[in-house]
Amino acid sequence: MTILSVRDMKTDIGQYSVLHGVTFDVPEGGVFVLLGRNGAGKTTTLRSIMGLWQPSPGSVQFQGTDIAGMETADIARKGIAYVPENMGIFGGLTVAENLILATGKGTFDKTRLRRIYDLFPALEQFWTKQAWSLSGGQKQMLSVARAIIEPRALILIDEPTKGLAPSIVAAMADAFRETAKDTTILLVEQNFNFARALGRDMAVIDDGRVVHQASMAEFAADTDLQGRLLGLSA
Repeated sequence: MTILSVRDMKTDIGQYSVLHGVTFDVPEGGVFVLLGRNGAGKTTTLRSIMGLWQPSPGSVQFQGTDIAGMETADIARKGIAYVPENMGIFGGLTVAENLILATGKGTFDKTRLRRIYDLFPALEQFWTKQAWSLSGGQKQMLSVARAIIEPRALILIDEPTKGLAPSIVAAMADAFRETAKDTTILLVEQNFNFARALGRDMAVIDDGRVVHQASMAEFAADTDLQGRLLGLSA
């Protein structure tokens, strides 16, 4: 079953045409990885799905409803969360306050909060600390926690391992595996080893167009294709 279907999505930013007809399908459940070289249009794709950039023409079907052209807040209410590359946390607020804001209602579901503590123990430890004082890895944990503090059908996550220590990357992978048991993740990631370990399905975007879509197992086995599309060496 497909949870997200993007068809012929074009996005202009100012005078520049960035996406030139992006088309791909995200199956429900698990992790779908969007790969591509720097500047290929991966972040713009996520931002366009989330309504932060307005795509035209084409369609973005989420659970059978076309969300293209909707306001970002309305898209979020449909059940999509977004973890941006810059993490999107409030540095002057505490960990607790950041999560309270993310609930939209000011109260926590105790079961979900316990799950976040289990995934990211540091957040319980630094519950009353202001977010600016956290390490880079802890800030990324908080950013992901904000996305999953409420039930979501789909989470868009942009470059979560960028600049993180290997131990934090490993913890993030474990958290994503657990989250993907009941929430679909659309992941943009430059770290191919991380993407390969998590992804069930994938697509490659190049110059604002999807040029390949397959299972991750199929793509991971084809080193020649990885070299041509991503510039990876065997």
